[in-house]
Amino acid sequence: MRLNFLPRLGIVLLFLAASASAAESAKQLLAAGRADEAIQMLEQQVHRTSNDAEGYNLLCRAYFMTEAWDHGIAACERAINLDPQKSLYHLWLGRVYGEKADRAGFLSAAGLVKKVRTSFERAVELDPRSWEARSDLAEFYLEAPSIVGGGKDKAREQAAALMSLNPAMGHWILARIASKDKDSAGAEREYRAAIAASHSGTRGWLDLAIFLFHANRLDEMEQALRTMESSPVDRPESLMDGASVLLKAGRAYPLAVRLLQRYLASPVEAGPAFKAHDLLGQLLEKQGDRRGAAEQYRAALALDHSYARAQEDLKRVEH
Repeated sequence: MRLNFLPRLGIVLLFLAASASAAESAKQLLAAGRADEAIQMLEQQVHRTSNDAEGYNLLCRAYFMTEAWDHGIAACERAINLDPQKSLYHLWLGRVYGEKADRAGFLSAAGLVKKVRTSFERAVELDPRSWEARSDLAEFYLEAPSIVGGGKDKAREQAAALMSLNPAMGHWILARIASKDKDSAGAEREYRAAIAASHSGTRGWLDLAIFLFHANRLDEMEQALRTMESSPVDRPESLMDGASVLLKAGRAYPLAVRLLQRYLASPVEAGPAFKAHDLLGQLLEKQGDRRGAAEQYRAALALDHSYARAQEDLKRVEH
């Protein structure tokens, strides 16, 4: 019996190793922003192995990246059906539900928002120490009306729980609550407390810069982003987001270009590289470099051929 069992065991182990390797390759494609390749690879993977929960979750995230919300929902729901005890899968389902709700009509959005809350609450229930799940749930409570389960008191509870998991995110939630309460001074204190808690990380400086941008304190906003440029990178996509803030403000384009170039040297999933290339193209175009802009728009489309913004931008500079 043992002699018959061992070959089968070897096949199982090889299969598990191959699945793990495929998942790692897909994660690398997502981190690099190579959306087209990631989707193609993952669709083939889940077609071959229909019970691959991790593959479906990664496929959901690839669709999320390309804003294909319906495909993303289907993939995330499949992942949860296969492994309902995985907090991360519920978190991603809540995120994709939320993005679709933001773009849906009133009646459709109401039903989706309830699914967002259920997904985030389940993610926290399954993994109470997940600061990502608690942060997303807190933001939901802060933005959603009470009729669908929102509320600032609930957001404060999540902020309190975050203080032992990720203090910077706890202060960020408190800053958002203060802004909702029209307490600008309190919000700024909390944003600066988040910077201190993160040991001057890039995310804290970005969040402060966004606050200053909305307060029309543009000189201080620009200085915050200049400080961010030399800060420890605790959230790489902050570099990309900082460049976006400068583009919106119409200021310090060379700084924005530097931030994007630094980001594109080592991009992450949370800030799709094709969007960073398109943003860099816009900045180069603003500075009169149409050829360089076109190269960046083409680089974006090489990663995600369906990215509508890059398609429009390339058409504009080519004509």
